[in-house]
Amino acid sequence: MLAYGVSDDLIDEYVRIVKTTALESLKNFVTTVIDVFSEEYLKKPNNEDIARLLTHGKRRGFPERSHIFSDLAEGCAPVVHYSINGHDYTMGYYLVDGIYPKWATFMKTIPTPQGQKRKLFAVAQEVYRKDVKRAFGVLQARFTIVRGLARFFYLETLQKIMKACIILHNMIVEGKQDDNEMVDLDYEQIDEVDNPPIQVLREQSDGFMAYIQSYGCIRDREIHSQLQLDLVEHLWQLQGES
Repeated sequence: MLAYGVSDDLIDEYVRIVKTTALESLKNFVTTVIDVFSEEYLKKPNNEDIARLLTHGKRRGFPERSHIFSDLAEGCAPVVHYSINGHDYTMGYYLVDGIYPKWATFMKTIPTPQGQKRKLFAVAQEVYRKDVKRAFGVLQARFTIVRGLARFFYLETLQKIMKACIILHNMIVEGKQDDNEMVDLDYEQIDEVDNPPIQVLREQSDGFMAYIQSYGCIRDREIHSQLQLDLVEHLWQLQGES
């Protein structure tokens, strides 16, 4: 059911297990996978993980990527200080398409861009964003159940199925890793002149007003527009240097 997305009725005919037993077994299986393996294979990114993502993003022209908004608003997410085109920023962002709002934590593409700078930004943003789509496509190809329509009515069950598939996928990837093909990136050895080290801090904010203020910063349209302009200039300068 997880790998091929078959229905519970087919399970009934194939392995002679009634529908209710098949569904209950699936629920018990995904719950057990999460309980046993989530700490190792579904953990939040630590500072080393974040540094690796930042380095990869920087090589593609985007100096930062974001974390879960709830953690960010509550002051639990890592605070990343970085500078683009002379402006300082402390929040990450998702690369998204046009359906998302103009928040400081969303970096949208530019529809019908005018001028070479904006065209370069739109191409770079869309190419990097497709990396995530391809990664999720691999998960869908391996576990067909997350590709088709949802078959359960309870949100909790759907969440567990998705988490279990991600955990199993991470386990498979770890098992197939070839050390000879891994790119050994030394994130500690950074040229501090041309590439200042990225500061990754974990700060805790206090109080409800701090939460409201943080959430307001997340939805700030002016920061979104300024960041987009800075990224346009940043990518254009990178092209000139290359």
